[in-house]
Amino acid sequence: MTTDKSKSGLDSPRTGRIILWCVGGVCTLLALADLLYPKHVHYGFEGWFAFYGGLGFISCFFLITAARGLRKLVMRDEDYYDRDYR
Repeated sequence: MTTDKSKSGLDSPRTGRIILWCVGGVCTLLALADLLYPKHVHYGFEGWFAFYGGLGFISCFFLITAARGLRKLVMRDEDYYDRDYR
C-alpha cells in the first residue's frame, strides 16, 4: 500500500516566488519610507539612505559566511557518538 503525501500550497515553487516578491516589495517600500521622515542622528553615517537596512544585510551575510566556515571546523563524523571506545 502506498501513501500519497499531499503537498501543501507552500511546497510549490510558484508560492516561493510569490513570497520572495512580496518580501522584496515590503523591503523596497520600507527603504523608500526612509526618505519621508527627518532623522535625529548622532553620527553622520546614520543619516545615509537605508543605512540600517544595509547594515543588517551585511551583518547577516557575515554571520552566515562565518557559520559556514565554523561548521567545517567543528563538524564531526556522522557516527561520532555511536563509536565504542572501550
